[in-house]
Amino acid sequence: MVRANGAVSLRELARVVQTSEVTVRRDVRALEAEGLLDRRHGGAVLPGGLSRESGFPQKSHLASAEKTAIADLAASLVTEGEAIVVGAGTTTQELARRLARVPGLTVVTNSLLVAQALAHANRVEVVMTGGTLRGSNYALVGSGAEQSLQGLRVSRAFLSGSGLTAERGLSTSNMLSASVDRALVQAAGEVVVLADHTKLGTDTMFQTVPTEVITRLVTDEPPAADDRAATELQALADQGVQIAVAGAGGGGAESGGGRAGRRPRRMASPPPAAKSDELPLPGQRRAHPAGGPPPQLRGAASLVEQPPGNGRVADLRRR
Repeated sequence: MVRANGAVSLRELARVVQTSEVTVRRDVRALEAEGLLDRRHGGAVLPGGLSRESGFPQKSHLASAEKTAIADLAASLVTEGEAIVVGAGTTTQELARRLARVPGLTVVTNSLLVAQALAHANRVEVVMTGGTLRGSNYALVGSGAEQSLQGLRVSRAFLSGSGLTAERGLSTSNMLSASVDRALVQAAGEVVVLADHTKLGTDTMFQTVPTEVITRLVTDEPPAADDRAATELQALADQGVQIAVAGAGGGGAESGGGRAGRRPRRMASPPPAAKSDELPLPGQRRAHPAGGPPPQLRGAASLVEQPPGNGRVADLRRR
């Protein structure tokens, strides 16, 4: 059943084999010891691959310099007095630390780490969802979290995830986290995804945000040898996602410096300013003008007037 469906609940297993959940849980534990499957809360999944998720300590140390640069650039998109939602994740936690300086901001989140980062920000109001605590990433999930988001309306959502591809969009390894992230998306006029280059081209088990719903991607510049990430970025841009590359020319680790022997990058023309009465419906991305130019990779300059930091546009089309 796990091989056929990718994941299965203990309750469903007990119903099919006509035994108790206690017996099923014991057998699942034995199968995990043999390496045939991985246990998850309330069920089991295939070992490794799409189902694998690193713990918070491991994720917090992965691409930390890149996440810092991404958070700096993403924070420049937020304006005074705005209402936003911020999902769970190590990159969004970095973003929250920078949002503490934005006056009059209202942040709705299901992440204890995001709330903690903003706890002492006197000029920021923090609204937390309800739900059940998921200890592996310190996030509130479940029906309580989803119900608390019903009827909510904010300008934009900032989300992270386990993987991002042009084909499926943003995805995560946990079903409960994916459900809450989808509810966050439904509350927002725009969706901004924060994903470092290690997540580009990676596909995980549960889709969170389809590509056509993603408004902007804030990422770092992939290393010169990472053709997969560069190709994925161009494919996302071709589908209308606005791309902002952070840390280029700055103090990032592998992605910070310039590359010798490459032609100068072209600046993309900034999109026309949107009117205040054209806020899209939740989960809807503005369409490109009919007959207009094809989607381009856009840097921070096309998203805000004068972004801080040293983000620059990357044209990653393969030559």
